[in-house]
Amino acid sequence: MSDKRSGADVLVACLIQHGVEVVFGYPGDTSVGFYDALFRNQDRIRHVLARDERSAAIMADVYARVSGRIGVVEASSGGGATFLVGGLGESYAASIPMLVITSDVAQKSQGTGAITEIDQVKLFSAVTKWQGVARQAEDIPDLVGRAFQALHEGRPAPVSLVVPTDVFEKVTTVSIKACQPVKRVRPGVGELAQRAADFLQKAKHPAILAGSGVHLSRAWKELQMLAELASIPVATTIHGKGAFPERHPLSLGVSGGNGARDYANEYLMQADVVLLVGTRANSTDTNGYTAPRRDATAIHIDLDPERAGKNFSQGFVLLGDARTVLSEIKSAYVVRFETPRQDVRLWIAERRKAWQQGLAEMSRSVPRGIHPYDIVMTIQRVVDGSTVILGEPGTPTPYLAAYWEGTQAGRQVIIPRGHGVMGYALSGSIGASLARPHRSVVAITTDGSFGMSAGELETAVRLDLPVIFVHLRNETCGWIKMLQHLYLEHRYFGVDFSPVDAAMVARGFGLSATTVTNLGGFEEAVGEAWNNPHPSFIDVPVPVEYDVVPPVAPWVASMAGVATRPSY
Repeated sequence: MSDKRSGADVLVACLIQHGVEVVFGYPGDTSVGFYDALFRNQDRIRHVLARDERSAAIMADVYARVSGRIGVVEASSGGGATFLVGGLGESYAASIPMLVITSDVAQKSQGTGAITEIDQVKLFSAVTKWQGVARQAEDIPDLVGRAFQALHEGRPAPVSLVVPTDVFEKVTTVSIKACQPVKRVRPGVGELAQRAADFLQKAKHPAILAGSGVHLSRAWKELQMLAELASIPVATTIHGKGAFPERHPLSLGVSGGNGARDYANEYLMQADVVLLVGTRANSTDTNGYTAPRRDATAIHIDLDPERAGKNFSQGFVLLGDARTVLSEIKSAYVVRFETPRQDVRLWIAERRKAWQQGLAEMSRSVPRGIHPYDIVMTIQRVVDGSTVILGEPGTPTPYLAAYWEGTQAGRQVIIPRGHGVMGYALSGSIGASLARPHRSVVAITTDGSFGMSAGELETAVRLDLPVIFVHLRNETCGWIKMLQHLYLEHRYFGVDFSPVDAAMVARGFGLSATTVTNLGGFEEAVGEAWNNPHPSFIDVPVPVEYDVVPPVAPWVASMAGVATRPSY
């Protein structure tokens, strides 16, 4: 194809050829040419207008996590670009593949102090792994190809393409070559897989800690096959939640410092050999490097040489794709070993039974509102087992991590633990819903996050998406107030809000909204929302964290007398 067309038309054509179906964004002065090209191609590529650029980035992030495709977000220069960074930090840390397209001031205006001018390459260098700038319209096809190549090589992460507004407007006859889809490189490790198999087979207490790399590689089957063959218990990080079926007899559930089941940390603390699969294995994931311990032998599977083995020096690194490497290790077991350690299943079953009995006996009378545990369990009881549920980084995180139980492997629970960006669940539900059309999505948000992202309720109404928003209200920055409670001698400062009628705000945006104050009313409201194909909003009062301590291991320890503040 070599007809005359604008640089903006060339860019849109390239996106379509690379399989892009949805672009999230917000327009600005420098991007109107791009929007005109989107207008001319709206039957082939969809644009989703967010209410700000940070929310658009979050939508693209969650769209990528749920769909398994590349998330695409665009913004204009200046404030649009700087707003994007707030959302991209989460995506970069959590290894989410996204194409970030930003417009810029005209090249003749650069260096003149023009309004909205900023060094975007420098701006995005901390939150993207590759940056490209189109200096002329003819550069665009090659740059888009290089961007997609970077997205499929090495550790997934956002990439950035900057296009000045004059390049969008320039007419060119550049040829748009038919593009073959770029496939993710899946390197293996060869003979090193045998070494890993030997270590795991000889271990007294082997364990697997699975992170989001399992989801990114879609290595669920390979992980389960290896675990079953060798009878190795599997724990997951929060981002890895769902990488292994949580009702499987070898499942330990989520481990670490936030939302862990106590027996998961207990087992990992005694593990002598741990297979780390696609996880940063940072302080939160390992409960301050105690589960597993730093003196355990760690075999780390990861695509990123800068992350692999960084936090555990005892052991060795397998630089490769999770699906490929797990399959290679399994093959080594098939050749040489018989199935060992069947008794570990009994240990897990006993610990799991005791844990569940403790939940049943736990007093859930609260000073105000409804216990968050009951909220999570009620939602799970009412909705379909394959529902995607999102949680904000505060109160919803530990309850979803510990108690929500997926029936099959897959990325069903989505929680932002890359950076813990607030407003993630409310905004991200838009991306989740568009990734799974005509299926309900649940987003559990909170006071602080609601205040940052309430405008996206209008987006849900405008697109008529079947999202159920559950708003946990305790009128405070609960997570921070808990830190002040535990470690700063109850000196609460800068953490309390004035009361807000969130349900009335939601109704103002056009949602069906209600406030409930008891568990029976909440279950009825969830049932009604589940049967409503339009967005719904349920406002629920909940206690502050120091009245009902969530399953955050350092906090539980602090309440028991260990007052050391956790280090992230």
